[in-house]
Amino acid sequence: MLLDHIHSPRDVAALPDEKLPFLSHEIREEIIRVCSLNGGHLAASLGAVDLAVAVHHVFPEPENRIVWDTSHQAYAHKLLTGRRARFEGLRRRHGISGFCRRDESPYDHFGAGHACTALSAALGFSTGAALRGEDRHTVAIMGDGAATGGLVYEALNNVQSHAGRLLVILNDNEMSISRNVGAISRILTKLTSTNAYLTLEGGAWRALGRIPRIGHKLRVLMGRARYGLKSLVVPSNVFEDLGFTYYGPIDGHDMTLLVQTLRRVRRIRKPVLLHVLTQKGKGCTFAEANPAKYHGFAPFIRETGAKRGVVAGGSVTYTQAFGEALVALAERDERIVAITAAMPEGTGLQAFAARFPDRFFDVGIAEPHAVTFAAGLAADGLRPVVAIYSTFLQRAFDQVVHDVALQHLPVVFALDRAGLVGEDGPTHHGSLDLSYLRLAPGMVVMAPSDENELRRMLATALAHETGPIALRYPRGAARGLKEKAELEPIPLGRVRVRREGEGVELWALGSLVAAAEDAANRLAAEGLSPRVVDARFASPLDEAALAAAADRARLLVTLEENSLRGGFGEAVAACLRERSLAPPLLTLGLPAEFVPQGTRRELLAELGLDGEGVARRVRAAIAGMPTLASGEAGGGSR
Repeated sequence: MLLDHIHSPRDVAALPDEKLPFLSHEIREEIIRVCSLNGGHLAASLGAVDLAVAVHHVFPEPENRIVWDTSHQAYAHKLLTGRRARFEGLRRRHGISGFCRRDESPYDHFGAGHACTALSAALGFSTGAALRGEDRHTVAIMGDGAATGGLVYEALNNVQSHAGRLLVILNDNEMSISRNVGAISRILTKLTSTNAYLTLEGGAWRALGRIPRIGHKLRVLMGRARYGLKSLVVPSNVFEDLGFTYYGPIDGHDMTLLVQTLRRVRRIRKPVLLHVLTQKGKGCTFAEANPAKYHGFAPFIRETGAKRGVVAGGSVTYTQAFGEALVALAERDERIVAITAAMPEGTGLQAFAARFPDRFFDVGIAEPHAVTFAAGLAADGLRPVVAIYSTFLQRAFDQVVHDVALQHLPVVFALDRAGLVGEDGPTHHGSLDLSYLRLAPGMVVMAPSDENELRRMLATALAHETGPIALRYPRGAARGLKEKAELEPIPLGRVRVRREGEGVELWALGSLVAAAEDAANRLAAEGLSPRVVDARFASPLDEAALAAAADRARLLVTLEENSLRGGFGEAVAACLRERSLAPPLLTLGLPAEFVPQGTRRELLAELGLDGEGVARRVRAAIAGMPTLASGEAGGGSR
C-alpha cells in the first residue's frame, strides 16, 4: 500500500502525480474503517481527502504552513503527517484527537474545534513569514459553512493590506453540518451556476472528454486557461473585491486539475482564493446520501452505516426531549420562535422547523448574531429560544451580557452538550457555561436531572418574562422515565429533595444527581444516611434551603459537571460566607483545566464523578470527622 510508506509530508511531495488518486483511495478506506470502530467526523473528512493529498503534494511542510478550519476535514491530514500508526486510536482515551492540536504534531500549526478561525490564524502565520523575510506559503483550508461566521469577515477586511504569500482554499460542499443557509451560500451558488459558465464547463468539458488519446491533456490545458475564459462570462465577485485573486470553482476530486491549479497559484505573490467544489462523504455510499447524518457519528457497521449496538426503542435523549417539549409549548404560544447556529439536527429542532417553518431561524455558524438577533426578537415582544451547544455559546459571551442581560430581555438559552461530551474532547466539552452565565446579573441558570425536569424547566423558562434564563443539559440518553410530566413551570430557585437523610448533604446539579443517588446508596450500605438534594438552579440559589442544610449538616457536598472555578460549588460557598455559615464543605466537579477526550463514562470515572467516585471522596472527607465516622449525626453550623 502507498499509505504504508507515507511517514511525513515530504513523502507525499515525492510521489509521482499519477500515484495520488490511489493514495486518496487508500486514505478513504482507512478513514471509513477507523470511524466505523471509533465514530468521528466521517463525511467532512472523506470529502476533503483529495484536497489534503494535493495540498501536501504541492505545498510540502515544514517549508510551508497549512491551517485547517474546524479540522473536521483533517483526518487525511493526520494520516499524511506521521500519524498512521496511531490513527487506530482516533478519538479514544489516550489516543489522537479528532481535531488538529498543536501538542499532538508539529504539522498541526493551529488547533481548532470551532469554525471560522483558519483565515485569521493564517494571516498571522503569513504576516510572521513576511516580517522575517521568509519566502514560504501559508495555506488556509476552510469550509464554505465557515463563510457564514463573522470572524471570517473581520479577517477578510485585512486581506487587502497583506503582503505575505497566502492561499485560501474554500472547500465548497454546500454544507457546514446541515445544508448552508443565507446570502453567502447564494453567492457561492451563483459563482457556480451562471448559465454561460455552465455552458463552458459542461459542453466543452464533455466534448473534450470524448476525444481519443489527447482528450484528458486538452482538459488539463483548458483547466489552466479556463479562468481567463471564465472571466468573460462570470462577473467580478466579492472575493476579488476584498483583495484576492480568485480562481475557480474547480472540481475538488479531479486530482490532475487540483495539482495543476495549485502549482499555478503557487507562483502568485499576493493573496489567492481558490474555490474548490467537493462532495461531503465522497467514496462512502451512505455518507454521500446523508452527509448531515454522518457529519459526526457514533461507531457504525462498515457495510450499512447503521450504528453499532443500537436497540430499538431505547431511551429518549435530552435533545429529543427538548425538541418535543418546545413544539408542544409553541402550539400554545405563537410568540415562541426558535434559533439555531447551523445545527438544527444536533439541537433537536427539526420537528420545530417542520411544524413552524416561519418561526424557525437557522443563522449559520454565527453564534454572536444568533444571540443579538434573539435580543431584537425579544425586544419586539416575541419569545426566542436560542438552542446552541454549550461550547459554542462561549463565542457569544459579550452578546449574552451586553445585548440580553443588560437589557433584561427574556431570551431563553437552551444549552445542549453541557458538561463532558466525550470523544470530541476539550474543544467541545461544555465545562464553563455555569461559570460564565452566572456572571451575567439577572441570569437564571437551571440544570435538569432527568427528561421530565427538562420539559418543566423549558416551560419555566418560557413563562419567565423579566429577563434571560438558561437551561443546560448533557449529551445522550436521559433517565428513561416511563411517564411524561405535564409541561408546567417549577418554582423559580427552589430545590427538590430526592432522598431524605441526615449527617451528609449531597447537593447535586443536573446530570450529577444520578451520581449523588448512586453514591448515597453505596454509603447507606455502610451505615450512613446521606440526604440527596436536586439543586435545580445554579442561579438563583435556594438560599433558605441551603442555610437550613448548612445548619444541620456535618458535611455538605456539592456536585456539578462544570468547572469548579466559578461554578455551582463556588456559588454555594459564597452564599454560606455571606450568611456566616461554615459547615465542612466538599465541592466536586470538573477540574480547572482542559479535560481530555474519552467516553463520558471513562472521564467521569477518572474524575471521581460517578457514583463510586463520589462515595469514595465522601468517605475520605468523613475519615477525619469522628462523629460522622462512627455514624452519629449532629446539627449546628461549623
